[in-house]
Amino acid sequence: MRKLLLLALVGLGAQLVDGSLGMAYGVTSTTLLLAIGTNPAAASATVHLAEIGTTLASGAAHWRFGNVDWKVVAKIGVPGAIGAFAGATFLSSLSTEVAAPVMALLLLALGVYILVRFTAFGIRRDRLGLPLRKRFLAPLGLIAGFVDSTGGGGWGPVGTPAILASGRLAPRKVIGSIDTSEFLVAVAASIGFLVGLGSENVNFAWVAVLLVGGVVAAPIAAWLVRHIPPRILGSAVGGLIIITNARTLLRSDWIDASDGVRYTVYAALYLVWGLALAYSVKQYRAHRDSETTEAVESLAEERPKATVGA
Repeated sequence: MRKLLLLALVGLGAQLVDGSLGMAYGVTSTTLLLAIGTNPAAASATVHLAEIGTTLASGAAHWRFGNVDWKVVAKIGVPGAIGAFAGATFLSSLSTEVAAPVMALLLLALGVYILVRFTAFGIRRDRLGLPLRKRFLAPLGLIAGFVDSTGGGGWGPVGTPAILASGRLAPRKVIGSIDTSEFLVAVAASIGFLVGLGSENVNFAWVAVLLVGGVVAAPIAAWLVRHIPPRILGSAVGGLIIITNARTLLRSDWIDASDGVRYTVYAALYLVWGLALAYSVKQYRAHRDSETTEAVESLAEERPKATVGA
């Protein structure tokens, strides 16, 4: 019962992050399932089955708040579904001994990408309004869908930063469109896992509690996307994913590190994570203060003109 309650809370927390940042539901949930000893393919299958419901609820909530660009959803979602099905069948064919460290390595790489991308660069805003082309979105969807299935998450970590980096779509619409298109990815991945694994290898009680937590959080996250600084949240989530999956890798047969080595690595990672968070907070505040100053100066310049005109 405690495990089910914990999974429900994880589903809720992961969806709050995913819905407000455009990533990390699958990565966060799969990381926890791996940490408690779940078979990698079964863990990814469990998360993707739950995501059918959470992404549907999240997409509906984002649509209600005006956060969805349906052209982007269509151009990236269909190739994403193809890649997700291929990734699911591939992961299902691997043995547990091989799949566990492979998945942890993928998740670790995604965590590093999230941490560096949001800590160092923030979000580009100078190219808003330019069209996103199919020749960019289709390959991106195919790769992101494959990584999502094999890594237990990755649709958001690959898709969201790539579109944000283009600077062509407002952040809230990037997040809403990625979350909505993920429904197609979740359906395709789930079919692939059920074909490759069979339903007997999936714990449907875990699917249900992850789903409940995610559905409760979906509308809250769609509202929060307008209020939480993505730069800070991205740094926080990236660091968490790195530390958790580094633990899995250090304990795996690939490395089998001693206690001294593991604790040294953990200490170094926590230090880097803390510095990254501090830097993100500092940059966010500096950017916010700069925007406030520009707004005040602009208002001050307009007032004399209004007086002269009167």
